[in-house]
Amino acid sequence: MSYAPSQFPPPVDSAGEFLGPPTDAEDERIEVGVAIVGGGQAGLACAIRLLQLLEDDPELMESLGEVPVAVLEKGKVAGAHQLSGAVMNPSAIRELFPDDDSWPHYGEVKGERVYFMPTKKRAIPLIPIPPPFRNHGNYVISVAELNRWLGEKAEEAGAYILSETVGAKLLVEDEKVVGVRSGDKGRDKEGGEKGNFEPGSDITAKATVLAEGCWGHLTGAALKGLGLAAKDPQVWALGVKEVWEVEQPLDRVIHTLGWPLRPQAKYKEFGGSWIYPMNREGEANRVSIGFVAGLDWADAQLSPHDLLQEFKLHPRVRKILEGGKRVGWGAKAIPEGGYWAMPTLHAPGMVIAGDGAGMVNVPKLKGVHLAIKAGILAAETIYRQLKAGSSDFSEYETAVYESHIGKDLYESRNMKQPFAKGLVIGGAIVNAMTVTKGKLPGGHWPTHRDAEQPLLMTGRAKRYPKPDGKYTFDKLSGVFLTGNATRDDAPSHIRIEKNVPREVAEAWAWMCPAGVYEVPEDAPENGNVDLIVNPSNCVQCGAITAKGGRLTPPEGGDGPLYQIT
Repeated sequence: MSYAPSQFPPPVDSAGEFLGPPTDAEDERIEVGVAIVGGGQAGLACAIRLLQLLEDDPELMESLGEVPVAVLEKGKVAGAHQLSGAVMNPSAIRELFPDDDSWPHYGEVKGERVYFMPTKKRAIPLIPIPPPFRNHGNYVISVAELNRWLGEKAEEAGAYILSETVGAKLLVEDEKVVGVRSGDKGRDKEGGEKGNFEPGSDITAKATVLAEGCWGHLTGAALKGLGLAAKDPQVWALGVKEVWEVEQPLDRVIHTLGWPLRPQAKYKEFGGSWIYPMNREGEANRVSIGFVAGLDWADAQLSPHDLLQEFKLHPRVRKILEGGKRVGWGAKAIPEGGYWAMPTLHAPGMVIAGDGAGMVNVPKLKGVHLAIKAGILAAETIYRQLKAGSSDFSEYETAVYESHIGKDLYESRNMKQPFAKGLVIGGAIVNAMTVTKGKLPGGHWPTHRDAEQPLLMTGRAKRYPKPDGKYTFDKLSGVFLTGNATRDDAPSHIRIEKNVPREVAEAWAWMCPAGVYEVPEDAPENGNVDLIVNPSNCVQCGAITAKGGRLTPPEGGDGPLYQIT
């Protein structure tokens, strides 16, 4: 019998647990003008743009109270949980800062290569460069660095960044979003109150922006509880990344397709790699290297972390890393549902922006500039409506679809789905879509939940290389590099059905790049398994939510402390 993770749903009621009215007495609530949940690109761009507008409108600024704009960031600092490739289109950040080009980057893309890897030793250059991979005019960045810079700019403009603060519950009263409740701190593993316990607080606002990133906790509750979900479900990929200091500087961005993924349609393996130069005057030469795989894969033993280790042993890749050392590691899920999976972007008192709304152009591997642009549009809508005394932010959705966000996503609306037919056929269809800007073939190709994919057991794990400490590494050594400081005695923020068939247990254990899920050594080969869960290892990548579980926020300040990812 074949099992799918969706048959074993987590013990959670998103709308019932994470959405409801304020509970603090009115005089105990924290009142802010605009509450922004998430200190990533979308949230910080929204804060900055809103404060730019308010600077010229002291009357409205005063009406928003002592804290006109508050940003809730669950990490230790803005950028602590941020990870991406990343090559950024600079258009949106230049729109936000037309007179300031001091944002951190590693230079403009000077050259590029795309390779098809049919085997573990061959690499065939694709000439000309396929249209989605053309990056002329774009810049290599670290989003962890960029978000620290944006955080400083937001604070300079007057935003209050509440770091180590989780948005735990969406506050809804009279069918209107009125703010968020922050998470408790200082609970023990069973949920009891420790000596340093601090309860969460109701933070009420005239406008609430959900900019939580690829898997938004409150966004998930809003989609279900407020009826905002799209007809097509969101789907995700999982990316695992390393940063290396290398002897020879890399002079181009590199992408690869093919090996070590298998091309046959039955495996449902879609993805590829990147290798980007991170060269800056006065610093060591670095490269960003990562591997991404769509989370609807069928093999229970597919592991993006181990695919990356395997990939690094390819002669062409090994040559780039030779003599170098690994200095960074991380993992993050990426929304890939695109246009058809975009939710309704507003409710009374609230908007959704960035990755939480699925604003990623999958074939171009671009989402950073879309998130910044969405933050700008959210700020401008909120400003206009607050000035008019209204909490109807529906104009924001119209603005998004009329901007290059909507245009980009519409043109790439069917890009992920064809790869269900395998790499060769899927690639041909996608190239046709790119050249015709989505017109051929057109129509609506629906998406299906990642967790609904039935699982295969093929013995795939036998191919993964053993860690050698030089080129290949185990999962826990990567977690160490993230600076993860989650308490061992904190309540678990992971919701899964622990007693599951062996295939599902293996799928979760191999999928997780941080070793959160373990199949016990004495577990039966057939039948159900009682999974071991190590929540303190978690780096908040979000993949478990896509593959049948439910990630909720940890205690504020827990999780990774990314520096250059």
